[in-house]
Amino acid sequence: MANDIASSSDGNSGTAPPSTRWRTVDIIVAAVIAVAFGVVFAGWNALWGATGPAFAAFPPAQAFMYGMWLVPGVLGGLLIRKPGAALFTELVAATVSAFFGATSPLSIILYGLLEGLGAEVVFAAFRYRRWRLPTALAAGMVAGLVPAVLDNVIYWYDWALTWMIVYGGLVVASSIAMAGVGSYALVRALAQTGVLAPFASGREQSLT
Repeated sequence: MANDIASSSDGNSGTAPPSTRWRTVDIIVAAVIAVAFGVVFAGWNALWGATGPAFAAFPPAQAFMYGMWLVPGVLGGLLIRKPGAALFTELVAATVSAFFGATSPLSIILYGLLEGLGAEVVFAAFRYRRWRLPTALAAGMVAGLVPAVLDNVIYWYDWALTWMIVYGGLVVASSIAMAGVGSYALVRALAQTGVLAPFASGREQSLT
């Protein structure tokens, strides 16, 4: 375990190559995050449906709530700091949520796969070495682009172009705020408590 921890911290110096080997604790924590957010997703789905009538006059405005569905991918990537963490947490969270009475479970799982890939691409672009706020914002933004485009193509194709643009813009903005800023702030807050001590993200005073 000591060697695992040492190798994990190597990936955050910005000079040594990051460890790509998943430890048992990485798998367990990533799974816990994913399952927890799968349950949160189910509740958020219900909240989305319940608040829908309030946006009847201008449905695209409801997209400000969308970012919650992008949180686990960015959070998992920032916390675990291993290749595949963002994809794993987002995909598993979506899969878990699909068991809560989803009308189109395969669609939800596909969304989770693509959204997780969106965040993963950003972390990979920085070679899993950069974990500051700009990286979190970029991961949230790219993950949010997936539903911003797909929703307009699949569900809202009959909307006016201005409605599509507003909807897509709000989805991305919400993802940047909730998944980007929110995940970064949550990791920082958890690190201060000491519960993330087994992770590089918890042993640093600031994300680097």
